[in-house]
Amino acid sequence: MRIELVQGDITTRAVDAIVNAANSSLLGGGGVDGAIHRAAGPELMAACRELRRTELPGGLPVGAAVATPGFRLPARWVIHTVGPNRHAGQTDPALLASCFRESLKLAGSLGAGSVAFPAVSAGIYGWDADEVAETAFDAVSGFAASQPESGIELVEFVLFSQEMVAVFREAREG
Repeated sequence: MRIELVQGDITTRAVDAIVNAANSSLLGGGGVDGAIHRAAGPELMAACRELRRTELPGGLPVGAAVATPGFRLPARWVIHTVGPNRHAGQTDPALLASCFRESLKLAGSLGAGSVAFPAVSAGIYGWDADEVAETAFDAVSGFAASQPESGIELVEFVLFSQEMVAVFREAREG
């Protein structure tokens, strides 16, 4: 499994699946979540409302993942995961690692060969970027070692700023 760092907008990535740093309601928000909802179009909101009506009436739990079509995005699927919110006392790195692992498991089950991740929980959820990067690399590397038959050949970390790319680069090299 190749792991690449990309500075840019995750909504423009031509990969099989992009991961949305969602909130548990799945009904949109700010940051990456809002950008994905805007780019995917109103069909994404309708699909998320249907998930809430049927499979997830209480919302998506922290660390879990669920998929919807990508609709107007270049990506075929959007994998929604809810990162832990440090401001709400969710400080267990295992919850953060679960976001990456569960998203990859789901991507593999969908037949995705390429997946793009944002820096889950590094924004308004208050996690230190260094800790997110280290956790992300550990989770992805662990998944690749334990599930080589997943079919996932490429994982991109798509990061908005050059500063965040530098943090992830340092975590990868360290």
